[in-house]
Amino acid sequence: MSFSNGGFSCKSTTAAMSLPSRLLAKPIPRFLPLSPPYPSSGRPLLVLNPATNRASSSLSARVSLTTPVTTVGDTADAAMDAVQRRLMFEDECILVDENDHVVGHESKYNCHLMEKIESGNLLHRAFSVFLFNSKYELLLQQRSAAKVTFPLVWTNTCCSHPLYRESELIDENALGVRNAAQRKLLDELGIPAIDVPVDQFIPLGRMLYKAPSDGKWGEHELDYLLFIVRDVGAHPNPDEVADIRYVNREQLKELLRKADAGEEGLKLSPWFRLVVDNFLFKWWDHVEKGTLNEAADMKTIHKLA
Repeated sequence: MSFSNGGFSCKSTTAAMSLPSRLLAKPIPRFLPLSPPYPSSGRPLLVLNPATNRASSSLSARVSLTTPVTTVGDTADAAMDAVQRRLMFEDECILVDENDHVVGHESKYNCHLMEKIESGNLLHRAFSVFLFNSKYELLLQQRSAAKVTFPLVWTNTCCSHPLYRESELIDENALGVRNAAQRKLLDELGIPAIDVPVDQFIPLGRMLYKAPSDGKWGEHELDYLLFIVRDVGAHPNPDEVADIRYVNREQLKELLRKADAGEEGLKLSPWFRLVVDNFLFKWWDHVEKGTLNEAADMKTIHKLA
């Protein structure tokens, strides 16, 4: 998949906090991400080729991680990748109301079932990272085919959730969300924490949106939009990421055109498209000018559809 114009070819800070007992009804999980090259799973690495800005696998073939059918209630998730299944049931997302106040926690699985989203109005906290290099190119990822929601779509650098754990529940200066972003950049893209210090993430805004993925799965998120400008080394985890590439403005516009025209099967994630259509290009100006803090508005929660 390529563009005709040649486009495609923290230190972590923690703080003590006191949590209401009603929020600690379940134990707070603490899972440490594996460090590249993920030796315990034998997973191949995707390595970014600087000459092409494309990622390629270090192995010519992968061993399937699919395991036999697991049934939850009456729902069989036969096609779910084993790694994704583990994350779906071990990860506890932070439930919030529409004003971003924490109201509880729930499994990642239930938070992404459209039936639960619609019947219980489940809304969880999320984040979207936009990482630019020193040439002011934006790093995009294509989500893995194994992803439960929106597989193989192109999106911003990293999109995930802070978990219901002490270090990721810190509201002050969005520190919990920034801690989660640092964790997931390592987990998904193999970017070490030292390359993306927590204090270098700039929260620019929040948006609330709902988007079905298919008949069963979807998203209903209050999404923190985090920008960071750093030159990093990326070693994507194939269980999470199918491909990565850097794009400049014109290359991104070509990607949008192809997605709109349905060319080459290109699809974009709905949250990425919302950010592109409402904020990205004006914020890109601030990236280039070094004035991102001037663009920040963390008081407003933009309700987008």
